[in-house]
Amino acid sequence: MRKAIVIFLFCIFWMQPAFPLSQSLQYQDISRVMDRFFTFHIENKKLNTTIVRRSMKLYIEHFDPEKAYLLESEAGPYLAISDKKALEILARLERRDYSDFFALNGLIQQSIVRAQAARGFVAKELVHAMEETEATRPFVFQGFASSEHELIERQKNRMIRFYLYHKARTHLDSQERKTKVFELFEKRVTRIENTYLFLTTEHGPLNGERVEYLLTLRILKAFAKSLDTHTSFFSPEEAFEMRMTLEKHFEGVGVVLAEGVDGVIIAELIKGSPAELSGQIQINDLLVEINGISTSGAPFEKVLEMLKYSDDNKLILGFKREEAENSSFYRVPLLKKAIVMNEERMQVGYEKVDGGVIGKIKLHSFYESAGGVSSEKDIKDAIDSFREQGELLGLVLDLRENSGGFLSQAVKVAGLFVSSGVIVISKYGQGEIHYLRNIVPKAYFSGPLVILTSKMSASASEIVAQALQDYGVALIVGDKHTFGKGSIQYQTVTDSKADMFFKVTVGRYYTPSGKSTQIDGVAADIVVPTHYAPYKIGEKYLEYPLPQDKVQPAFIDPLTDLDERARRLFQMRYLPYTQRVVLFWKEHLPTLRQQSVERLSKDPDFQILKQKIASIQIRADSLPPNMVDEPILMSVDLQMKEAVNIVKDMMILEIHEEMPRTGSDN
Repeated sequence: MRKAIVIFLFCIFWMQPAFPLSQSLQYQDISRVMDRFFTFHIENKKLNTTIVRRSMKLYIEHFDPEKAYLLESEAGPYLAISDKKALEILARLERRDYSDFFALNGLIQQSIVRAQAARGFVAKELVHAMEETEATRPFVFQGFASSEHELIERQKNRMIRFYLYHKARTHLDSQERKTKVFELFEKRVTRIENTYLFLTTEHGPLNGERVEYLLTLRILKAFAKSLDTHTSFFSPEEAFEMRMTLEKHFEGVGVVLAEGVDGVIIAELIKGSPAELSGQIQINDLLVEINGISTSGAPFEKVLEMLKYSDDNKLILGFKREEAENSSFYRVPLLKKAIVMNEERMQVGYEKVDGGVIGKIKLHSFYESAGGVSSEKDIKDAIDSFREQGELLGLVLDLRENSGGFLSQAVKVAGLFVSSGVIVISKYGQGEIHYLRNIVPKAYFSGPLVILTSKMSASASEIVAQALQDYGVALIVGDKHTFGKGSIQYQTVTDSKADMFFKVTVGRYYTPSGKSTQIDGVAADIVVPTHYAPYKIGEKYLEYPLPQDKVQPAFIDPLTDLDERARRLFQMRYLPYTQRVVLFWKEHLPTLRQQSVERLSKDPDFQILKQKIASIQIRADSLPPNMVDEPILMSVDLQMKEAVNIVKDMMILEIHEEMPRTGSDN
């Protein structure tokens, strides 16, 4: 999800990346990569005029999402391509003639030169007039500007938002420091603009090989996203970052850097990393030296390069810290080591109740690595730790900001709460259907279970939520619905031997009921809104999402994707233990829902949350889809608090009503 203000961060993980960051791309690679996409993709199998129109539109949107560079008269012809023109472009593309994209890039270059000239004069004006500037300004305009005067106002709007963001986070108590903010803005946007102008960070011309690489990369990105909203082509650097997000471990010193008003600062220290364990480095410390070489005044990317490509296992970083009266300089020697991102994996807590405990697990993603780290193992370990505190009477699995991860891990995590059975049904391009099963005959935990979700819960988290909802073993609590991503992607990001990095939509997934989470997401059994509630968040707001459909339910596993020998084995050792649908919680849902409504109506904190949500609704409606403002801050986690209360209600019902562990064979 895009945030309202983008902070440029870079985490120093490997000093020698596992991926070839100097990967070369040539124009001849475009048709080769697209052929691979068409082979894999669930729907699009060849280049056509629809893809032509979408790719031109996306090329523009990737460059100018805020509509602050191009005029309507310039962008319009590319956004409303006639049938005849689309056929002409298609014919050229089939001949591997990419001149239409080259012409569009030339237009973009002209718009950049125009914007840079305008900003120079706007910055001087704003330095002397910022105190009277309004705090609320639009992030993105609905249409392109109709005049150059309007374009200048939009560039001005970007600069004001940038200033206000930094004003809220640092001291801007002098004309000099205000000027520094606008200089920082210019550095950041120029860095991006230079890649379109084919200039180095020192503003010299790029060589022909690099120019071809950048154009090829952008064309492939536009083509990929034209197939559907989740198909993407990545640079090696992007793949490098994504791999670490998925695997949750890396080797390095564990500093996260940001480009601040005064230079490159420490934005974050990775928990358990050498930087954090040194005890000497603090957030907002200014990085001024690497291995004895000064970084003062060096471009941000140069500083990153010095860290990224250091051959030494030991780094000596020099910092300045702003203190009450002056700034002190100090050096910190750091040794690279393997780091596991525990904070990024999950958080665990519990609440004591009569007779035992209620466990609380916040899972950020579905991760897995060759080192044995996995979400399934971590949840099992958490459940074991709860049982050490007493009888585990109930559990809350918090997936509110879990955007997905490995499908295999979603199956294994869901399998912890049911006996054997189908968790996911997948359907591919030729209509072939496969079943992903849990084959463990006994649930790891089978008591009262609440899955906490929000509009940001997506993909693998939706699989877990809806599969457990289908079987009736859990209640879903949170926003009215989740994000709505129900497609399957094949990806090469985690393959260190891949020659290119991409993900492509190869199928759709469905849960045991045969329902897809695509577009509609998972509906909450009990609605307890999160701070995402007022915003337009979801798959349906993305460009070119796949349509929704459904398949036959698989509560009774048909075993049709297995060969004869495997089928006989599964009939004997698997089918007798398959999870049956539990109707107990569904039957008592009206009671549980009413108890929650009454409880929240008397909760003063929840009433404050409702008022805050209502107060930002109009502003939220004006924001582009899938963008949020600053989060609503509350002193207590109301959704978790209510989820625990619902578990307590479920515990009482379970005792009084003698809940059966299995139900009908639906």
